[in-house]
Amino acid sequence: MGNKLKADSITTFLGTETTIEGVIEFKGTIRLDGRVKGKIRSECGTVIIGEKAVIDADIDVDVAIIMGQVNGVIDAKDRIELYPPGSVVGDIQAPLISIDAGVKFNGNCAMKARPKANTGKIPILEPVEMKDSKIKNFPKNL
Repeated sequence: MGNKLKADSITTFLGTETTIEGVIEFKGTIRLDGRVKGKIRSECGTVIIGEKAVIDADIDVDVAIIMGQVNGVIDAKDRIELYPPGSVVGDIQAPLISIDAGVKFNGNCAMKARPKANTGKIPILEPVEMKDSKIKNFPKNL
């Protein structure tokens, strides 16, 4: 009970006086209020871009919550939320996208899930030709 964090609690915070150039990889939830240039990615994390943040990076996360300025591609497995005074210049993709009034967005928007990787557990089957089917009017070339 003592050290357990809530799923929505911020695990990492980078303040307004912070400047980072490179790749940020994280777990949990990170809030960025400074400047970042490079890439931001997480397998199952949430990134919160604060109102004063300036991000020149591609973002690849589970959830992206944007209130600041982002120049780059945002790809989220779960959802993207854009709030004013946020500004995004770049393409965004997620199964669920929310853009509030007052947000500046210039790019392409795709609401689709990322394709799941084939883990080898479920085989991909080749089409089977049906011969001598006893069902009438059943297509034989399926």
